[in-house]
Amino acid sequence: MNARVESAGFFSNLDMKRLAGPILVVMILAMMVLPLPPFLLDLLFTFNIAVAMIVLLVSLYLRKPLDFAVFPTILLLTTLLRLSLNVASTRVVLLEGHTGADAAGKVIEAFGSFLVGGNYAVGIVVFGILVLINFVVITKGSGRIAEVAARFTLDAMPGKQMAIDADLNTGLIGEDEARRRRTEVAMEAEFYGAMDGASKFVRGDAVAGILIMLINIIGGLAVGVLQHDLSISQALNNYTLLTIGDGLVAQIPSLIISTAAGIVVSRVSAERDIGEQIIEQLFLKPEVMYITASILGVMGLIPGMPHFSFLALAGGLILIGNNISKKRRVEETVPEPVAPPPSAEPVDVSWDDVGQIDTLGLEVGYRLIPLVDRTQDGELLRRIRGIRKKFAQDMGFLVAPVHIRDNLDLRPNAYRIIVKGVEIGRGEAQTGQFLAINPGRVLGQLPGAPTKDPTFGLPAVWIDSSLREQAQTYGYTVVDASTVIATHLSQILQTHAADLLGREETQQLIDHVAKEIPKLTEELLPELLSLSGIQRVLQNLLDEGIQIRDMRTIIGVLTDQAVTTKNTDELTSAVRVGLGRAIIQDIYQNASELQVIALEPALEHMLTQAVGTDAQAAGLEPSLAERLLMQTGRVVQDQESRGLPPVLLVPASLRVLLSRFLRRVAPQLKVISHAEIPNTKTIKVTAVLGGNA
Repeated sequence: MNARVESAGFFSNLDMKRLAGPILVVMILAMMVLPLPPFLLDLLFTFNIAVAMIVLLVSLYLRKPLDFAVFPTILLLTTLLRLSLNVASTRVVLLEGHTGADAAGKVIEAFGSFLVGGNYAVGIVVFGILVLINFVVITKGSGRIAEVAARFTLDAMPGKQMAIDADLNTGLIGEDEARRRRTEVAMEAEFYGAMDGASKFVRGDAVAGILIMLINIIGGLAVGVLQHDLSISQALNNYTLLTIGDGLVAQIPSLIISTAAGIVVSRVSAERDIGEQIIEQLFLKPEVMYITASILGVMGLIPGMPHFSFLALAGGLILIGNNISKKRRVEETVPEPVAPPPSAEPVDVSWDDVGQIDTLGLEVGYRLIPLVDRTQDGELLRRIRGIRKKFAQDMGFLVAPVHIRDNLDLRPNAYRIIVKGVEIGRGEAQTGQFLAINPGRVLGQLPGAPTKDPTFGLPAVWIDSSLREQAQTYGYTVVDASTVIATHLSQILQTHAADLLGREETQQLIDHVAKEIPKLTEELLPELLSLSGIQRVLQNLLDEGIQIRDMRTIIGVLTDQAVTTKNTDELTSAVRVGLGRAIIQDIYQNASELQVIALEPALEHMLTQAVGTDAQAAGLEPSLAERLLMQTGRVVQDQESRGLPPVLLVPASLRVLLSRFLRRVAPQLKVISHAEIPNTKTIKVTAVLGGNA
């Protein structure tokens, strides 16, 4: 019974939230048609002012514009509310204005009498000034900002999407985070586009306010003189004051809402609200305070000037400058280094002095140390953890930890990546700057230090952080220094996965798999195949870019085939057949038609005869091998330019030979055999390798 009651209450609250919007819009529209008593007008005018203040305060405490994504809709609703109140109050003013200043309620009377002193001439001037400020200054400026921001945000979307994809590919973020960022980028473009249109509501409201005021004054004079036999001066006094009060009570909330719109579209996203940003950035330098205080002090000494105001404010600025200077000196104070303890007696050489080579290492110059310093919360450390996690999820085994050290022999901004003591990659990263990578089509050039992307060799330029948005607008892929190093490291892990799978990693992988399929692993190891044999097969798979996540299938095939052969190449070929569906899906996704490169029949026959029964001992005539390599490079380049995957389909007996031979000229070429293709797929030959070869 209680559960039923709670469920009913939940759905009741849910229905009320869904009905709140439609009910509000219907009520606003109803105010334009239905007559409202003065008491209700007072409540609604007060509510209008309260809503305007709430919107302004929310805009002041925003961290980023998207935190108030509903703001364009609120602009429309508040504008519609003000216009509805204008229509409702106009009806009351024209019907009851002859009775006195309180005919349309106490709020309008207060704004018409107290704020302008009961002088309708002053009221008209004040009303006109408010409308000009709202219409010409605030609304026009915020509308222009929203228009430019919408255009730049839309132009920058491709670059931001590519940056998200780069972070996803390097393992820095997961699928959920990437999806959230893509949604945020799309929402940002929609928000500024909506703000560009919503600013027209406020401008239209200002124009409508002027017209409504003129209509009320002219209509009031006509009604008062012709229908209620008032004198022209009395009618002008009554209806003009009521009209001015009505206009002011609507324009002041309109001005507040316009100010909120300007604040939202003109601020830059940050982790602080606008108040904190103003205090921290405006009063940051004591020199500014001192110079301003000096100028005010000199002006205060001029005869005829208000000395107290200028000199008091100058003294206040000097105190603020002194306070900022004290804080800066405290922050810059560095404690004296503690002297190291005296060294112990030297000891003889031992085995501890024999260092082991790390499987995977990263050496950095001294300027890159903050990126990998735990005490400084180095961002690169978190990225490397993400890379290792994504690599383990994608490839199927856990790579050794990355040993990070500083190297004073490197250039200050340089780094190098080492695999088993051998340098595999090297590059430079500028801390505090961003690398703008040219993906091929950009809209303009950027000032900065030209370079090349260390991972893929694309042309790039190091730019200041202030040019980041401009670079994304031009279509560049913009990444920071830690992302440059992380992407390079991730690419090296992918290309050298076979070298990173050592005997220890293989044993750990087998132990992990044995927890799920103990009987199968016990049958294979060590009776049918040694650990080194399993390692070699797995390395062969990784060397050809095949993931080893499906260890159940791999161990099952090895168990079946190891009874008849211990040749690792033959075992690898058998495992590839077992993983055929996964291999094809990884290359072609879910396509039903496989577009491949085929061998010319004469060349295939010649290679088959050369291979015979032993692919390892096979050799090619030098001139034939050279022509085959050159033609392979051209065909692969042509396939990629057409947007087709470079895949060569060959008989099973030729696959090992051609895969290893052609890898030197086309590392991206995938060589598959007929046995690896599922029966449900159709084959389409898009290029032939051989011809005159």
